[in-house]
Amino acid sequence: MTEPTERDPLIKKPVAHANVEASADVKRRLGPLEISKKNRFWILTGIWMASFLGSLNFTLVPTMMPSISSDFQKFHQASWLGTAYLLATCTFTPLYGRLSNVMGRRGANQTAIVFAAVGTIGCGLSSNMESLIAARFVAGIGGGGLFTTATIIVSDMYTLRNRGLIQGLASCFSGLGMGLGGPFGGLITDLLGWRAAFLLQTPLYLLAFLITSYSIRYVTPGKSKSTKEVLKRIDYFGSLTLLIAVGSLLVFLSTRYNESLPWSDARVIIPFVLSLVFSVCFLGVEIFIAPEPVMAPSMLRQQVPVLISASNFLVASCNFAVTYFFPMWFQVVTLESASTAGMHLMPNSVSMSTGSVFAGWVMHRTGRYRKLNLIFGIFPFVGAVLISFMREDSGPVQSWLSIIPLGFGNAVVLQTMMIALLAHLPESHMAVGTGFGQLFRGIGQVGGVAISSAIFQSRLESELRKRIHTPDAEELILKIRRSSAFIYTLMPEQQRQARDSYAIGLRTVYIFAACATFLAYLVRLPIPDQDLDKAHARRPNSAALNTESQRNSTAGAIASSSATPTESASATETETEQDDTSTSTAPIGRKQRRRLSTFESTDGFMDLESEGIGGSARVVPPSSSGTEQPRVTS
Repeated sequence: MTEPTERDPLIKKPVAHANVEASADVKRRLGPLEISKKNRFWILTGIWMASFLGSLNFTLVPTMMPSISSDFQKFHQASWLGTAYLLATCTFTPLYGRLSNVMGRRGANQTAIVFAAVGTIGCGLSSNMESLIAARFVAGIGGGGLFTTATIIVSDMYTLRNRGLIQGLASCFSGLGMGLGGPFGGLITDLLGWRAAFLLQTPLYLLAFLITSYSIRYVTPGKSKSTKEVLKRIDYFGSLTLLIAVGSLLVFLSTRYNESLPWSDARVIIPFVLSLVFSVCFLGVEIFIAPEPVMAPSMLRQQVPVLISASNFLVASCNFAVTYFFPMWFQVVTLESASTAGMHLMPNSVSMSTGSVFAGWVMHRTGRYRKLNLIFGIFPFVGAVLISFMREDSGPVQSWLSIIPLGFGNAVVLQTMMIALLAHLPESHMAVGTGFGQLFRGIGQVGGVAISSAIFQSRLESELRKRIHTPDAEELILKIRRSSAFIYTLMPEQQRQARDSYAIGLRTVYIFAACATFLAYLVRLPIPDQDLDKAHARRPNSAALNTESQRNSTAGAIASSSATPTESASATETETEQDDTSTSTAPIGRKQRRRLSTFESTDGFMDLESEGIGGSARVVPPSSSGTEQPRVTS
């Protein structure tokens, strides 16, 4: 009897049977462009519900600060309720671009939901100011990830031309959340107390988690990784140095300007020095050490990502400087209630939602973005200037509508810049590029609040010292600076002096916002235009890849039988593994792979990275012989 060989028919049948099962398994797991409209609807519902809650928490606290401070008697720490959330968002948001690759879209999004929900519940149950600040930090860890993962998921499911319209609709929910944060916080605080404003969000977080668990089940390309390998890819040192650098800067600005401590005080010098040292350490880690850096060095070598990131920083600084200090004008200068003051942000919310949809619609119709940005990108500067001209006796038109150009213009800018970034990056760099852009936007958010707060407190102190000369002037000035509610208890003459000082300090913040947004407009001028249809066409052709994969599977039965369905299948919109960041097509001969975007199995980890060191974050050029450089792991 002859020995069985690979040509024996008895061997071919089980192999063919295995290939049939693999093909059937692949058909059950559709790519992001193949899923049904109903599936897309539920995916968008889940991720946008979570994004709405994340946006709500950005602006929830300012109108609640007086009530929280009176409960804990620590108004001097109240500013940390906003900056702690933004600090965590800034530090951890870049990780979600990487986590979307190594954990899966669903896993990364649900990680963000869990952190945001746990932090929000912790805020509602806090027993002191310190635990409340810590809970806000935890909520911020998830808050930033909600936006990044939502953006990446939408980018999976839509072409470049359609993404602008869908991202515009997404920004409606984000803008609505930011606009409702102030009024919601003030109204719920008046009716049920400030704790209820946090705890009422819990059911919505749970619903978003359940929806994404059920709906996000499409597949995307890549190679499976073990849990140990996934953990190795996280840039722990880079995230830690960024956290300490930004946190130290916030402490410095708070002690030097909010507390008015002298430069010679150790509480001013030490955080200032730490911020400089750890900023240098962060750059060193990202450029030379981290195998998977949160701030991709390859992006720093490309003009468009750098310009877009600079614009994101300046736009976010302008946006949050106005968002956090606009309601204060109406609470202190015109003596309106907290709920009414928060309502003045509603026109900004509506205009941001309108601007996002408008920008998406125009890009969908024209396939272009540069002219749209050039025309409407100047609107935020006009809006900030109009706000800076507000007076105590300004009519309702100026007090309610002057913020509209700022919200509309910023929404258009953020939408066009997101599409511009994706259009200039290859598909394999999409997730990392999104995280890179979000990093600088997060730093801008923190900077907008912290820098504008320092400017405001410095100018407020100066104006109060010019006006108040009573024997107890020092104590009086300190109380006025630390609590806006204290103004209501002052005598008419002193109240007039305090309100005038607040008005000048706030006007200085609005001028700072105008300068930031005008500089952002200048930064965006060199960014070139692209035809979005042509940019998308340069991505790998999914139909061709699918046909070629099936042909190879049929021709090589033994090779196919040795690979898992996850590795042998091709995705609808393949993110190629490549080393060259300047092109969007994979080099000839490079292997293209796919894997599940969810935790459906131990092989379901995302890995869209190339074989170079750090993958799409750190690029190593091919050797002269044309072979790939080996990837070094930490």
